[in-house]
Amino acid sequence: MLRLSKLTDYATVILSFMARDNTHVHAAMEIAAITGIALPTVSKILKVLVNAKVLISTRGAKGGYALARAPEKITVAEVISALEGPIALTECSISLQGCEQAAGCEIRGNWSLINQTIHNALESVTLADMIRPVRSQAPAWEKEILIPVASLYR
Repeated sequence: MLRLSKLTDYATVILSFMARDNTHVHAAMEIAAITGIALPTVSKILKVLVNAKVLISTRGAKGGYALARAPEKITVAEVISALEGPIALTECSISLQGCEQAAGCEIRGNWSLINQTIHNALESVTLADMIRPVRSQAPAWEKEILIPVASLYR
């Protein structure tokens, strides 16, 4: 199973909160209180995201953290890379050295293709997409149908 770390999950929660009001500078303590993520964890994630140029920080009494760009310009791939490192399913996807089997491996190029496809998919999702409400994907027969009561008495 492919799984992201809790820090990456928390980073998306923090960034989603910040994206909802991206004109405001947010203090780490405020972010921790609103998201329910422990302050030391929030501080650690904020520092990583500043280093990755996803966030900007301002010092001082009115200081805090803000998105470095509009939510439409920050991709999920960028967030994952900031916290996890390069997006790669296999070692040969990011390393030129490969593994012990590299000399006889006939599928290395296919792993690169798969890796690139996943990377492109993550690049296509932005922070703005993450804060949009999810539309129901249920089949029509599973959706609730609302019928005005008055129409039943005609």
